[in-house]
Amino acid sequence: MDEPRDRRAREFRALHQRGAPLLLANVWDAGSARLFEAAGARAIATTSAGLAWSRGYADGDRLPARVLAVAVGEIARVLSVPLTVDVEGGYSSDPRAVGETLSAVLDAGAIGINIEDGAGSPDLLCAKLAAAREAATRAGVDLFINARTDVYLRGLVPPERAMAEVVERGRRYRSAGADGLFVPELVDASAIRAIVDRVELPLNVMVRPTLPPVAELSALGVSRVSAGSAIAQAAYAVGRRAAHQLLTEGRYDAMFETTASYGELNALYSPAVA
Repeated sequence: MDEPRDRRAREFRALHQRGAPLLLANVWDAGSARLFEAAGARAIATTSAGLAWSRGYADGDRLPARVLAVAVGEIARVLSVPLTVDVEGGYSSDPRAVGETLSAVLDAGAIGINIEDGAGSPDLLCAKLAAAREAATRAGVDLFINARTDVYLRGLVPPERAMAEVVERGRRYRSAGADGLFVPELVDASAIRAIVDRVELPLNVMVRPTLPPVAELSALGVSRVSAGSAIAQAAYAVGRRAAHQLLTEGRYDAMFETTASYGELNALYSPAVA
């Protein structure tokens, strides 16, 4: 029995059952993971886009599975809180290959995953969910599987049918083994309430400029709020601005507008050296 892993799995599952939503400031590498844990994160989630960019790959199932597993291991090493990993569509259309990838992700330290339907059929995601549950059983991990549906994100159906489509898919994914339902681009309060009421799964929404405040989301019954790639994009934007200013203007102002001290940052990582 892996007691630390089992404890984190129990903690993560419990975080979806409390009154206030679980807030996830998604990370892209071990450094951001340790930083966000120190900022008060109760659990850590990766952003597939940010992690792929940090490794020099584009988002969209283009990150090699072996690179993902290495990155997950690096992140897990510096954490004392639960880690859930965005595995996109599982990096394959073959459920068996998806199961193999997830086995490596679990071995690296994850106790939760997001896995998405994207533009694929609900049938395919159901098969991947079954493969994920089988991989978790083999690994002895009480894996929290967050099934993501891209109905709103990709405009898969006309807007007037989107809520009903999410409900139908959510129910199917629950039957196939999902523990949660993630609906990016869902921002309308009435649709959020309807999905919470009609799908018996914790609902996860993603931060968008028009998303209602957390207090309102809590009242609507939302269980989880994810930043997605937004924080990674903000960090890259700050870095690009500082680099551009130095390289084109010979000035340094942007580097010091918002900064953390060297000593503060270095201290975060010293105890985590393996």
